[in-house]
Amino acid sequence: MASRRQRLFRVSRRLWTACCVALGLGIATAASAQQSSRCADCHFARPDAPAPDHVQDWDRSPHGRNVVGCQKCHGGDETTVEPFIAHRGLLAPSNPKSPVNRTNLPSTCGGCHVGPFVAFQDSQHYQLLQSGDRRGPTCSTCHGEVAGRLLSAKALESRCSGCHGAGEVAPRAERAREVRQLYESLSVIREQLKLAESFVKRVNDKARRRELDEALEQAQVPVTRAVNAGHRFVYDELKSALAQAQTRAEELLSRLANQPGRK
Repeated sequence: MASRRQRLFRVSRRLWTACCVALGLGIATAASAQQSSRCADCHFARPDAPAPDHVQDWDRSPHGRNVVGCQKCHGGDETTVEPFIAHRGLLAPSNPKSPVNRTNLPSTCGGCHVGPFVAFQDSQHYQLLQSGDRRGPTCSTCHGEVAGRLLSAKALESRCSGCHGAGEVAPRAERAREVRQLYESLSVIREQLKLAESFVKRVNDKARRRELDEALEQAQVPVTRAVNAGHRFVYDELKSALAQAQTRAEELLSRLANQPGRK
């Protein structure tokens, strides 16, 4: 029979092996999660690569931070750094079949941003875009080509005025001002909910924390409706959703200010 020391040695060796395997898997998983876009890596490494500003915008964008690589929108093969193979199948944005052609861009972005894409399809702007009219806005009109930015209310007013300002193709100057006011309100509500969320996280009582988490979630619902109404460009609905969101945000902040134990 094996001695006690031998049995302990075998058990220890199995544990050590298991730990090594687990550690190895952990390292591999972490490396995979942090893997950057090989397309971007290659373009950064080559000063002569086209559109360096585009790659830099990607690197600073939510897409870059979440490792949404170039191939996700442009196509191509990210598994190789051999230029011919990597770029095989890529089409210029001017090509009507390109996924980043301005007409196709909503469906390309909609692969991830489903809610805004569905809402945008219900808009007159989308119909204008699909008709081939170059004045029809697309995703990059407001969010940039790759930056994924959210325009400030003032910048959005200016963008709307490009078509709807006085003397433009479809003048509705009052609409651009209204849009600015609505999106200023949306920014305030988002900041209120961000503040409320920070306070909710500090609540230690589990039952109360669940109640407040649910209230926070319910306050976010009309914000989502407002955003979708904005992508449909239906501003009466946007205004109504914002009013409901404001009421819920203020009620939540009031509950947090008057929670037990707070003076």
